[in-house]
Amino acid sequence: MAAATGMAALCRRLTGALRLWGARPGPAAAGLPGLMLNPFHKNLAKAEPVHQLKFLHTSLSRRGLEEFFDDPKNWGEKTVKSGDAWNIKQLRAKSSEDLHKLWYVLLKEKNMLLTLEQESKRQLKPMPSPERLEKVEKSMKNIDLVVKERETALRLLQTGHEKPVPGEWRHDFLGRTYWYTYKEWPIPWYLNKKYKKRRFYYLRHVDHFIRLRREKFLRRRARKQNLEKRRQKVLESKFPHIAAKSQRQQ
Repeated sequence: MAAATGMAALCRRLTGALRLWGARPGPAAAGLPGLMLNPFHKNLAKAEPVHQLKFLHTSLSRRGLEEFFDDPKNWGEKTVKSGDAWNIKQLRAKSSEDLHKLWYVLLKEKNMLLTLEQESKRQLKPMPSPERLEKVEKSMKNIDLVVKERETALRLLQTGHEKPVPGEWRHDFLGRTYWYTYKEWPIPWYLNKKYKKRRFYYLRHVDHFIRLRREKFLRRRARKQNLEKRRQKVLESKFPHIAAKSQRQQ
């Protein structure tokens, strides 16, 4: 039912476009350049020529290479005011169509800022407000994350698989866990010598090395945490007013 309704709507749009595109045939139609006859129109007496028309518009603004440069009002300025980057919470409230539009707006802004950065390097001058490029890149990264979240949720709802290609978690001969993606083979698995050579398990004597690997990982993480705590203590000793402010916020 939905497919039939969509096809009927498409036919109505196509008929309307042909009515607008073509002209009405009449006695004055012969020999006129740019005149197109429309057999769908009822009134054949009022024929009008159609010359140069464009029904496909990709963008309203028809500017050229100046879009790769910053606004002339900002030329020569040391700092340019800009807003904060789009966070994930704000992007989740937007529709997929709005995210698609915002992505291309940020892409144009990124190209402009990269052009400005290259021009600043060429002239051996500092780039005005270079943090704008970081904000744009962060916003684009957040948009990518939100889109991936929606694709994963839709895939879980339709197929029950979290990954785009179905698979499962397996172990190699060293006891490491990895995601194995299912593949299509030209012959059955029990006749495939290459597949039968692969081992998706590990032996008992590998357990000792698995424990050592986990112990090494935990030691590295504990060392990083201790270094971070020491760095915070040094900063609190150098800037006691910042430490007091952070404690009040907590």
